[in-house]
Amino acid sequence: MEHYRQVLVKSFKHDGHLHRVWLKNWLVPQAVRHARFSGQQMHVLINSQTPIVESDGKQWMSRVPAVTFLIPKLWFNVVALIEEQGVRYYCNIASPPYEYEDTFTYIDYDLDVIRHANGHVAVVDRDEYNHNRMLYHYPDMVERKVAAGLEEVLERIHAAELPFDDEAVIWQYRQWVQWMAAAGKHRLQ
Repeated sequence: MEHYRQVLVKSFKHDGHLHRVWLKNWLVPQAVRHARFSGQQMHVLINSQTPIVESDGKQWMSRVPAVTFLIPKLWFNVVALIEEQGVRYYCNIASPPYEYEDTFTYIDYDLDVIRHANGHVAVVDRDEYNHNRMLYHYPDMVERKVAAGLEEVLERIHAAELPFDDEAVIWQYRQWVQWMAAAGKHRLQ
């Protein structure tokens, strides 16, 4: 049987400099994925209280559990944050993920979409995107891919398509918590 394995997630900016690193993530094997996620072409990762290192070296701890979806060939990724009031989805408009050994990387293109637990959807950080597209001289191809990624993630949110499934996200997280407890990895709140 496949086992969860610990992986790093690193995001970069367009010029190649490091943006942010999530130090402790667990890659969910196909064999223990929720039926909705099983067989899908996506990487499913889970973390809880993971250390996060910013580009300036500052480190902080994530406050809520997260199930992350990195989807090959798509220009966005989705982080489902499990909060008291429900699941909030934070969608980074980003290059498709690249996997090398136990590390996943992508380029963060600043623009983000948030689907709040109450269903409200907001596109945020347009000013940061506009600033950085000038600073880093995003090629036309990148701007087209960013626009397409934004459009597709909004369509998936409105159609409640994968990975936007609160029940499946919570189930996936609980399975991991049970595995962590059985494996004696660490205590979770």
